[in-house]
Amino acid sequence: MTSATAPTVFVVDDDALVRAAIQGMLKSVGLRSETFGTAQEFLRSKRPDGPSCLVLDVRLPGVNGLDFQRELADAGVRIPIIFITGHGDIPMTVKAMKSGALEFLTKPFRDQDLLDAIHQALDRDRLAREQESELAQLRKCFESLTAREREVMGLVVSGMLNKQIAFDLGTSEITVKIHRGHVMRKMRAESLAQLVRMASKLKLPSGKE
Repeated sequence: MTSATAPTVFVVDDDALVRAAIQGMLKSVGLRSETFGTAQEFLRSKRPDGPSCLVLDVRLPGVNGLDFQRELADAGVRIPIIFITGHGDIPMTVKAMKSGALEFLTKPFRDQDLLDAIHQALDRDRLAREQESELAQLRKCFESLTAREREVMGLVVSGMLNKQIAFDLGTSEITVKIHRGHVMRKMRAESLAQLVRMASKLKLPSGKE
């Protein structure tokens, strides 16, 4: 694993002692971390392009953690968030979790509880990145298709036979077979079922609109 793809835990807390304690704990289990005193410092930082999560204090100078959670979502920054706070209450917890937070821990919390949440968050982010990468590759393959090949693909995944597609497009069945072969090769699909799954992931309309 390269340093660019190694997981990173970001810690945003205005208490230097808390930051140091969490960073020390993470180092002891071999996890890389970066700490920040404010949300603004985190936003200004250059973040490595690997799995990550954010351990975020609810009460921060300038902007509170819940508002910052919303700002990140609005900016399209998708990162699993684990909230920590010394002043938690049920409405606050509910609001954070409804907005997508992975965990909400009240200080003082057990190190193991935080570590469990961090490992869960990193696994979630790793999976999301893999799915995003797979989708980007699928889009690239789809963009390599000609307009007619895309049309044929849409009809194929809707369940139409070659002769039905040929009739629908006003062309010969042999031409449809050629286009279909190009689609399978360019999309790197080994079966019709796999091509259907690809179309579903790409959210393509099946058949003619």
